[in-house]
Amino acid sequence: MTFRPVLALLLALTVTCTYAQSAAELGAGGNRKAAVWPLKPTTAQAQAAQLSARFLTRFHYDAQPLDDAMSAKIYADYFKLLDPDKVFFTQQDMDRFAPLKTKLDDAIWNEDLSAPFDIYNKFLQRAVQRMTYARSLLKNGFSFDGNESYQYDRKDAAWAKDDAALDALWRKRTMNDWLRLKLAGKSDDDIRKTLTKRYTNYIERVKQLDGDDAFQTFMTAYAETTDPHTDYFTPRKAEDFAIQMKLSLEGIGAQLQSRDDYTVIFSLVPGGPAEKSGKLKPGDRILGVGQGESGPITDVIGWRIDDVVNLIRGKKDTTVRLEILPADAGPDGKHEIVSLVRKKVNIEESAAKKKVIEVKDGGTVRKIGVIDLPSFYSDFGARSEGEKNYRSATRDVAKLVDELKAEGVQGIIMDLRDNGGGSLAEADSMTGLFNGKGPVVQVRDARGQVDVQGSDDAAPLWNGPFAVLVNRGTASASEIFSAAIQDRGRGLIIGTPTFGKGTVQTLIDLDRFSPDPEGKPQYGQLKMTVQEFFRINGGSTQIKGVTPDIEFPRNGDSKDFGESTYDNALPWTHIAPTSYQPDGDVKLYLPKLETLHDARIAKSPAWKLMLDELAQYKAMRAKTSVSLNFAKREAERKQLDALQASFRQRQKAIDGSDAFLKDEDSALDDGLDPSERSLKSELKQEKDAKNAPDVQLREAAHIVADEVGMLKADPKLASSILPPGSDYLAALAAAHKPAAAAAPSH
Repeated sequence: MTFRPVLALLLALTVTCTYAQSAAELGAGGNRKAAVWPLKPTTAQAQAAQLSARFLTRFHYDAQPLDDAMSAKIYADYFKLLDPDKVFFTQQDMDRFAPLKTKLDDAIWNEDLSAPFDIYNKFLQRAVQRMTYARSLLKNGFSFDGNESYQYDRKDAAWAKDDAALDALWRKRTMNDWLRLKLAGKSDDDIRKTLTKRYTNYIERVKQLDGDDAFQTFMTAYAETTDPHTDYFTPRKAEDFAIQMKLSLEGIGAQLQSRDDYTVIFSLVPGGPAEKSGKLKPGDRILGVGQGESGPITDVIGWRIDDVVNLIRGKKDTTVRLEILPADAGPDGKHEIVSLVRKKVNIEESAAKKKVIEVKDGGTVRKIGVIDLPSFYSDFGARSEGEKNYRSATRDVAKLVDELKAEGVQGIIMDLRDNGGGSLAEADSMTGLFNGKGPVVQVRDARGQVDVQGSDDAAPLWNGPFAVLVNRGTASASEIFSAAIQDRGRGLIIGTPTFGKGTVQTLIDLDRFSPDPEGKPQYGQLKMTVQEFFRINGGSTQIKGVTPDIEFPRNGDSKDFGESTYDNALPWTHIAPTSYQPDGDVKLYLPKLETLHDARIAKSPAWKLMLDELAQYKAMRAKTSVSLNFAKREAERKQLDALQASFRQRQKAIDGSDAFLKDEDSALDDGLDPSERSLKSELKQEKDAKNAPDVQLREAAHIVADEVGMLKADPKLASSILPPGSDYLAALAAAHKPAAAAAPSH
């Protein structure tokens, strides 16, 4: 869970009550009282910073002194978080701040955060100035007949020399905002209205940034300078992280979103109090929140969404009252009061799920089970307190495996695409569901001591054909699981090379060291790298990740995304392998599977379409600038429209579906920010994304089905690649026994 750059937060509006996203830093603009500027650090923040430094300089896996050299790194990262595209500060600003490069270490050790807060206050001032300037340009509009271009990818650009140079940059930036809407068919009056509202909302959001935001950003810069995966959480962020890990909270079960001055219900969590009440629906606007049966209603129009969420969340079995403006009512519609009793809400959307894919091979149909696991979650608190039914990814997956077995699947795929990891203990125990008893991972601490961790399960829950589907977003605990499956020869790894995160973090509650440990949380938590993990074969996933046995086409993100893109990532290394017994040998059947895979995709229209779409995606990502000439951009848009139309027609020819043909304009840039689109349109896009054809998963199912066919046809091969004592293996052997002789007739 990383803290995104502030500019990205300004542009990201969607947050949720059930899964705390970084966008909650900002929330909606509007009438809420702005933060008092200039922002000033609190005593608690200064103490938390120094306490964090004590841990990081002594107990971090790669402990580094907090000195002038580290200060310079923090300085650079701080500005990268604040202004990654270099559109707010000028070179003149940077020259004025230059003396602080070697002062940020002193700011932490001396409990004087005035320097980083001075930088943040200047950022706030510059952000408001820039948005105000952009808004002033809208009065006269623009001419798009020239040959100018706008460089939107500025991560490697130089700082603008002065305010005049920055004005020139923002004129082009605003021109591009206007041109995008113009290309989407908007009139000049509509464009002016939309952009005026957008820039005004940006200004209001900036004005709502407070001292917690400043401190979070600075501490993130320090934490991430030590290594890419160390992080700092303010008390509120710590609560959100806990919710993410345990997949539950105490509240009403509603996903919220900011739209203009309103907090809007985006969706309802199945089984939560909001859904069960039958009184709330997507699009309803929350105007106020009251505590208990009769507490006063607090007006929340224009509030940051994280503050609204904080009012709605609360202890189980307590009452919260919402003042609602129904979705179908106008601004002056009748308000309704909805009373709800908070309950423990399980976030099933982020939990493991299953489905069955039927693969046809001639006259044979094979059922392949798929388990989609978004993260390795665990309710650490409930587990430590001895709660019998604590939430656990391993427990959920075990239940799904049993259900898939009951449905008669012949192979299982664990889909770990975009699974960023989670609990190391869950990775160990889940590996046991498929490998049985044995080592899973080696963990080395800062002293160089190596601990071998594994599963104590005597026998695997599933011992039939198995595969793991991975991509660049598969990281950390997901890589531990995948590597253990690969090293033991238990199953196939299919997809693209993984992220390459080979470090282990622990969560330190800094409030345990507070002078008032029983008081209100004030210091937050530190997520600190304390160990490095290694495969049981002695190698590491650090930097290199896990290389699939059967590799799918890459999407080109590896140069921008993954451990290898971090300047301060730990290097790849290796240690001695541990003792382990392989379960099988993939090499015995991999060549045949690759041959079948290659032959199938060579004649697959769906695979060819995917390759063409990937090529288009890579071409779009390679661009760093756009023309500001209307005729040229219109020609490019028509060309792109024709290409996307051909993609949609090809998809329809493949599966007969017209789901992606009904709203053809949705595939093109509409020039709008997410919150400016209709809720109905956004919900449809989300639904379409979930229902979109998954060519890679389908092909992975074919590969596993091929394996099933090979094992059924060759019992000797099956005995070489399936775990000894496998009931799946026994079933195959029984199927190949000669039939008993018929009894003589009399």
